[in-house]
Amino acid sequence: MEKYITDERTGLTYELVGDYCLIAGDDEPEIEIGIWGQQHAAYLRQNKSGTYTALLIGGKLDSYLQELDKQAEEMFMRLVKQFSEREGVTKKLKVENQFEWVRRMNGIPEQVTEIVNQELIYG
Repeated sequence: MEKYITDERTGLTYELVGDYCLIAGDDEPEIEIGIWGQQHAAYLRQNKSGTYTALLIGGKLDSYLQELDKQAEEMFMRLVKQFSEREGVTKKLKVENQFEWVRRMNGIPEQVTEIVNQELIYG
């Protein structure tokens, strides 16, 4: 007996495992979408349902969200670096005065998150 059987009526493929036929899993790797992509997906669902539906039906939603997530993460990292240089948050400061380094560094990710959200996620 064959290991894989396709039901012509439903189009489902079954895999023979021991004495049982189980629905075969997809061979496509699952696309992982980070926090930025997830937030944008929620925004699209709530505020731009037409765009969300078009991407979903066209089979492009996951790849779109994955690419947006990648862009947002790159932008976030680049801006954190730029802001920390501008604010004088250096390794030297970290060695000399850890409390001051932490104080200055704590506000930077929050500021950068607001910028990324405004430019990419909710824009």
